[in-house]
Amino acid sequence: MIRIASYIGLLVGLLILLWLVTWQGVDEIFMLLSQSGFSLLLLPIVWFPSLVAAVISWHYLFPTKRIPAFKKLFLSLWMGRAINTLLPVASIGGEIAKARLLILWGHPGVDASASVLVDKTVQALALVPWAIIGTSLLVYLTVDNELAKLIMLGTFLLGLGIVGFIKLQQVGMIGFIARIIGKFNTTDGWSRISNNASDVDVLVKEIYSEKQNFIISVFWRTLGLILQTSEVWLACYLLGHPIGIVEALMLKSLTSIITDIAFVIPNGYGVQEGGYVMLGAFIGLSPEFSLAISLATRIRELIVDLPGLLYWQHVEAKYLFKKTD
Repeated sequence: MIRIASYIGLLVGLLILLWLVTWQGVDEIFMLLSQSGFSLLLLPIVWFPSLVAAVISWHYLFPTKRIPAFKKLFLSLWMGRAINTLLPVASIGGEIAKARLLILWGHPGVDASASVLVDKTVQALALVPWAIIGTSLLVYLTVDNELAKLIMLGTFLLGLGIVGFIKLQQVGMIGFIARIIGKFNTTDGWSRISNNASDVDVLVKEIYSEKQNFIISVFWRTLGLILQTSEVWLACYLLGHPIGIVEALMLKSLTSIITDIAFVIPNGYGVQEGGYVMLGAFIGLSPEFSLAISLATRIRELIVDLPGLLYWQHVEAKYLFKKTD
């Protein structure tokens, strides 16, 4: 069901993107991008520190004596992010791949599963301060308080949902689901799977009990989001319409929130572009320029995410060949 929704979302998103580009004129947007030339290749470089911050954040969600090497965390997060970005997996497939990769590299499945589950929660939780920052700057820069109120209401509801999700994890959500499935599943070995699920629940509780590490993890995730602002600021500069860091922070924050809310649309195609057009108007950016900003930042998907996807295929193929030998 999720996969079908993702495919439908992908189609809808691409249609929205095509309509926006056609509406503003392909020639005008292409001209804006071509004027900057190869200098736009600098955008993935300034975005890179945010990926490092995400790795550090994840690092704090492992048992102290069983933390994977930074290189393994980096590679698995890079590949998992590429999967979530480029494939219609509703931002879930990449998380599963992250855990699987760590397991393939010799780390306990319980550690990998529990850390990925809590890391996904941390990702969602970091959106709350990120949204507050963006909304505060929207109020500061414009007089559109109605939009700010709607975003804050959405942020409040998101926060409530996250708190509820954390509570479910702490009362043994994974084990409960496994036991329910076990009542209808007669497959050999399911009891072992149920036991492993219970072990994951125990470790999840331990991770949340380490409150300091959890808070530090959320901090690093939020910092990573803030660091992505440099990509928008530099894109505007290279496209010939410099803006201040405050304006760039507002644009990046709120377009990210809008895109994350529409998670069923892979990579926010169309949604991100619409967000830039709507929010860019508040600070005097023309629709075609706002679209050019969004498309410029997508260069990262070709330079960073596509290689990550290809490397993931290489790792999986290598494991498959090794298994069949």
